[in-house]
Formats: sequence, C-alpha cells, structure tokens
Amino acid sequence: MLIKFAHRAALVLGAAALAVTAGAVAQPFPSKPVRVIVPFPPGGAVDFYARVVQQPLSEALGQTVVVENKAGASGMVGAEFVAKSPPDGYTLLLGNIASLAINVGIYAKMPYDPLKDLTPVVRTVDVNYVLVAHPSVPVKSVNELVAHAKANPGKLAYGSAGSGSLPHLATELLKSRTGTDLAHVPYKGGGPMVTDLLGGTIQVVIGDQANLMPHVATGKLVALAVASPKRSPNAPALPTIGESLPGFEATAWQGVVGPAGLPPDVVRKLNDAFNKVMAMPDVKAKLAGGGLDVVGGAPDEFARFIASEIAKWTKIAKDVGAKAD
Repeated sequence: MLIKFAHRAALVLGAAALAVTAGAVAQPFPSKPVRVIVPFPPGGAVDFYARVVQQPLSEALGQTVVVENKAGASGMVGAEFVAKSPPDGYTLLLGNIASLAINVGIYAKMPYDPLKDLTPVVRTVDVNYVLVAHPSVPVKSVNELVAHAKANPGKLAYGSAGSGSLPHLATELLKSRTGTDLAHVPYKGGGPMVTDLLGGTIQVVIGDQANLMPHVATGKLVALAVASPKRSPNAPALPTIGESLPGFEATAWQGVVGPAGLPPDVVRKLNDAFNKVMAMPDVKAKLAGGGLDVVGGAPDEFARFIASEIAKWTKIAKDVGAKAD
C-alpha cells in the first residue's frame, strides 16, 4: 500500500514538474529584459541609433531594453559576444557595415561568420557620411584637399573608427583614386576619433554626419563634401565627393541581428517591433536629425543585403589593397 502511495505521489510530483516546465517554455517572448549590444563606444552613429529607439522599443516589446556597449576590433568583440549567446532573442547585436560586411574582406581571420553565425532581424538605417578637415588645413574642397595632400605627402593623418571600418576603407579608396599619401590612425570608435580630430591630432576624416556636422556648424571643422551618391537634404549646398571623383560613393548602414538559430517567431516579433518604432514620426525625425535615414524591411531582405555587401566591399578592399592594421 505504501509502495503504491509513494508511486502515485511520484507521478503527481512528476506531472507537476512537467507542467511548470511546460509553462516556463510556453512563456511568450519577451518575458524578460532584452539586451542590445552596441559593438562600439558611446558617441558614434550606432550608439546614437540605439539611444533614440531604446525607450519606444521597450514600450513596443513590453519589456525593458538595455543598451550595452562592448567595443573593440572594429565591432568584432561585441559581434562575437552575440554570436556565442543563447539564440533566444534576449541578446541582440546592433551591427553595421563594418561588423557585418567589410571586416570579411579586411581581416584574414574573424571570430565569427556574419552569414553563418548570426540571424538577420532587420536593416535599420543608412548613415550619411561627410568628408571633413580640421581648420588648420587650408582647404575648402575635395580638389583642394587632394592638391594639398600631394604637396605634403605623408604629413596629413586621417582617422577611422577602427581598422576595417567604412571610414578606413572609404579613405583608402580616396587615396587610391587620387594618388595621395595620408597616414591612417585607427580608433576603437567614432567618439575618440572625433575628439582627436577636434584637437588637431588628426586632420581629415570621412565619417558620419551625426558625429561631425554639429562641429562644422560651430566652425570647429570644415565640411568638404558628402560621401553619399546624392547631395544630402540636410546640407544641399555641400557637393558630393563623386562630383570631383565620378563614381565615388560610401554609405554606411546598420542593422539588428541575433545569434544563429533564432526562432522564426522571435525574429518576426523583433522585426515587427523595430519597424513599428522606426515608423513613428518623432523617432524618424530624431534619426534624420542625426544623419540617419530609416530603411526597415523584412529579415530575408536584410539577409540578402548583407551577402551582397560582403561581396561588394571584399572586392573594393582587394582592389585598393586595404587590410586591417
């Protein structure tokens, strides 16, 4: 009798345990805070986007969104962290053109494969870039910069937000197209780079408008041209680099990815939330004010875009001989 009772009790407890486990598994996503990893220091375009969407995204998901900066190696430290995180949707990467595409053609070895180790969620924004110079450099245009650099080979230094970043590759492309000699000074992100640019430690940068145009407005930097294919609506009087160097174009982009194996329903919920937030007029206006143009779209569109960008920038890196320092 006692044996039967013990057996029955074990069955009841086992069933209860299974019910609790099933209940935990069945909890709708998200049921706890979501971490968004920014693989660069505070102050750059990626961090700017994250801070703008953080609160409205929390409201859209019904959970706290925590933004965490994990900088280093042109975004690869943060990207590797996410790639090795559990594929549950609670750890996401706000990647960009460097961490998800350019690095493939720049680095001989990467700690993750953007196409195999990450799940595309949504392409977020395009980042408008601008070529600027420190006021100590006596130039007002692309042609004047090229002439000055040729007259002073190796004396001008340009900064980038890390080896393999778009500012690095874009400036190497500029050097290749014009036959100029500019020294490369890599940084761990856009913030430190701008600090040294303002101080005159470096003299030239192709970087995002969010970081640079406020300093142009105060006269601390001189804008020479935008790097986008068309003139920017935020600065219509500013020519494109392509007007002096036909075909030159360097537009950055950002997007959200998770670890490989992210469940389709989680991807769908995250994609819906990000698209909803970016469609909000106030969010869109804030992003535009920082030089970011909303893109949005479906996960499969972003997946195809990443693959095409890897192919494009790997070829450019090979053509100009650009490699990570």
